[in-house]
Amino acid sequence: MYRKISAIVVPTLIAIGIIGYMLYSVWGQLLLALQHIIPEYLLLGIVICLAAWWLRGWRYHAILKSLNYNVSVTVSTACIFVSQSVNVVVPARLGDFVRVFILKHEYNTTYSEGVSSIVVERVFDIVTVALLGAIAIFFVLNVPAWFTTLIIVPLVAGMLFFIFLLFVEKPSSENKYIVIILNMLHEIRRASLTLRSIIVLGASSVVIWLLDILVCLAVVLMFEQQVPFAIVVLAVVIGNLVKAVPLTPGGMGTYEAALTVTFGLAGIDPAVALLIAIIDHLIKNLVTLAGGVVSIYYFGDWVIPSIKDAFNTKFEGGKKPDGT
Repeated sequence: MYRKISAIVVPTLIAIGIIGYMLYSVWGQLLLALQHIIPEYLLLGIVICLAAWWLRGWRYHAILKSLNYNVSVTVSTACIFVSQSVNVVVPARLGDFVRVFILKHEYNTTYSEGVSSIVVERVFDIVTVALLGAIAIFFVLNVPAWFTTLIIVPLVAGMLFFIFLLFVEKPSSENKYIVIILNMLHEIRRASLTLRSIIVLGASSVVIWLLDILVCLAVVLMFEQQVPFAIVVLAVVIGNLVKAVPLTPGGMGTYEAALTVTFGLAGIDPAVALLIAIIDHLIKNLVTLAGGVVSIYYFGDWVIPSIKDAFNTKFEGGKKPDGT
């Protein structure tokens, strides 16, 4: 019980502490910055965010289709909405377990297929984000060395992972755990390494993340700031790569800190940079949570027990998705 409580409370307190410290240090400037906003850009950011969500659902539909599951774009989008809503609220990517359970319940997928589909999605996200960051770096002066490292490591790791998949042999071991892992790797390869998958998933991933960047750009314009597009790209890239380490629920606090530091490269006032980061993240999280609530109603009440099962599996030693 205490383990479950601390698993949520500790990361949440870390997030609150990071954001609270940043807000306290620039509170007066924050109030001044809020008086000079153009609210129309807020609506634009929300619309762009919704478009990105639809495209994410379409991409996940394509991934599942590669695994021979004809899931509608509506269902695939709802799956992501529910799982990402859980990820916003609790740490440790528990929402990913929920998505696996939803697919099992609705389409009788195997647990390994559910996990494989998420791995494909995550790898394309990380590689695409890192690639956009690598391009943006060439247009930004005085980039800290750790920015470059943070971008290059996942980019190289992603490329090595795809190369590794090419040499994975068919399952032939008598060890059931090795067979499960090899089956998953073959599923990942089937969903990601055909020419069609590379083109479809690669192109859609680039558009998805450009839309995510445009949401941030809309918030920048809302505060009437003149920020080079490469800086906005780099800010979103660094924010999401930092957020990929699930220290806090939904990357709250760490994402805002990363964006504030990055906007500082363009000489943006720390208070304005922090406000841009907070509102950008707030738009994305609130759209996610709203979509998650609607999606839970869409699927039905059985989703709530699935969320509890995912939580228990992670923190109370319940059965893992492979049944062990």
